[in-house]
Order: sequence, then structure tokens, then C-alpha cells
Amino acid sequence: MPELHPHADIDGVVVVEPDIHGDERGVFVETYRRSWFGGQREMIQGNRADRQAGAIVGLHYHLHQSDYWYVPFGSCRVVLHDLREGGPTDGATVSIDLGLQPDGSFSHNGIYIPPGVAHGFSALTDMTITYLVDGYYNPADELGVAYDDPEIGADWGVDDPVLSARDRSNPRRADIAPQWRPHPGLRTT
Repeated sequence: MPELHPHADIDGVVVVEPDIHGDERGVFVETYRRSWFGGQREMIQGNRADRQAGAIVGLHYHLHQSDYWYVPFGSCRVVLHDLREGGPTDGATVSIDLGLQPDGSFSHNGIYIPPGVAHGFSALTDMTITYLVDGYYNPADELGVAYDDPEIGADWGVDDPVLSARDRSNPRRADIAPQWRPHPGLRTT
């Protein structure tokens, strides 16, 4: 049975430490199970992204969608920032390294990210990330905040980041229009 660790710094974020089964052939890891997140909406779409070392994706957020991330190859740093104004962990920022670790071990942990929590990742090496979402693509729910906003204070672990035009143009947290600001009452089920 995997261990589910609600993140102490951001309400609703859960880090999953799965069971790893291995022998002389390699390892087997159950990366996601619906029953781990009882009471939440079902994940209905799976996505995969391959990124080159130095790339940053984010910070993105949704008002209505949850994500579940897993890194099967390479090393990445996940950055999370709670944008839910007035919530118990409003303004908290955390970084979690997934995949290949500096000591050569591999973190098979997964991360559940609720609506209103900005999320992004940097490719510390060439890497692959898979993510499940509980809503189909909706451009009206694809929002962003500046990856380099000093109020957020993210440590991406890369010196010369490569970003998309979209991610370079995201507003700072203080400049998010009122209708796009997350709040603690966002849908979580």
C-alpha cells in the first residue's frame, strides 16, 4: 500500500510515495490509483510531455481542474504556489524534486495538485512527465502567473531557463485580474 502524504505547506496537495517492486529484471511501480483520492473527481485524460534540460513550464493554474503528476524519466523540480486568497496556506511556495535524484536514486513519488494551486516544473535533465487531469482541455481554465514573480520566490534550479512565449508573458500574482483569482471555495470534488 503506498503512503499518501498531505503536504504540510499547501492545503490539498498530496505526495504519493508508491510501493516499488523489483527484481533482477528491473522495477514495477503502480503510479496512480483512483482509490487514493476518494471524494475527488475522476481523472479523465492522460498527458505526457518530454522536455530538454533547462526548460521551465509554468506557473499554470486552474480554477476547476486538478492534476496528478509523475516523472518516469529524468529529473525535474516541481514548483507549487498556493494562489487561493484567504485560504489556510495562501502564499505558500514549495519545491519538490521528482525522478532521478542527485545521489543516483529515483523518486517515484507522484503529486496531486488541487484547483487554485499554481504549478510548474523545470527540467533539471532531459526528462518526461506524465500527468492526469480531471477535466478536458478548456482554454478558459488555462491560467498562469509569472514564474519569476518575487512574491512567489520560486527556486527552479536552472540558471538560463527556456520558456514558452505564454509563460514569459504571465502576470505577476498581484496583477491577476479579480475574476481569475482563486479562492478557498474552489471545487475540490
